[in-house]
Amino acid sequence: MKVASIIAAGASMFSAAISAADINVISTQATQEAYLELVAQFEQASGHKVKTVFNGTLNVQKRLASGEPYDLIIMASPAIDEQIKLGRALAGSRVDLAKSGTGLAVRKGAPKPDIRSAEALKKTLLSAKSIGYSTGPSGLYMLSVFERLGIADQVKGKLKQTPSGVFVGTLIANGEAEVGFQQISELVHFQGIDYVGPLPGELQRMTTFSAGLDSGAKERDAAKALVKFLTAPAAAPVIRKHGLEPA
Repeated sequence: MKVASIIAAGASMFSAAISAADINVISTQATQEAYLELVAQFEQASGHKVKTVFNGTLNVQKRLASGEPYDLIIMASPAIDEQIKLGRALAGSRVDLAKSGTGLAVRKGAPKPDIRSAEALKKTLLSAKSIGYSTGPSGLYMLSVFERLGIADQVKGKLKQTPSGVFVGTLIANGEAEVGFQQISELVHFQGIDYVGPLPGELQRMTTFSAGLDSGAKERDAAKALVKFLTAPAAAPVIRKHGLEPA
């Protein structure tokens, strides 16, 4: 009986070992803080292990184009759709994870400017000595905001764009940018800066971040389980805590 029990236990352990997977993920950075907290919970609950590479949008695109192997890709929704068109992400696999607006931050302890209306934001930008923005979706969007406000030419000379993968908070914290814009989720926890607030309503645009299965995924089922965990109702409080909204 004891031998039978040991064999059964061994078989159970072997089965668990076989079902456990190492999931490789590449992701842009807007969802990073919420994602990492949820992944820790997922690993504990599932037995799977998740290895994630975080980088800026342009760098993620380059790594995917070079053929680096992954199981899951997390990027802004249009970028996932583009990877599906390119055949790198599996058609029909896109799942929306979270949404983020664009916000403004200043160096820690600096006066917080008024950005509660389009006119207030315009005055803030015209008086700022330098303005930081990213190479990601929020940076591209901010260029259109400057156009809408009619100040693109006036602010052009004081714009400072981060390289792909570098947070705008870095420019703000070290004094290279007096104010800076990025996804709210990338500003709220950054050390050395103070988050001021979101763009005013009429200028705000939410960016949706999504997951897509890599067409060459080796751990497809485990990656699907991870996505299901990240989008479960129980994940919503963690997502909101980190400056995002559930998709």
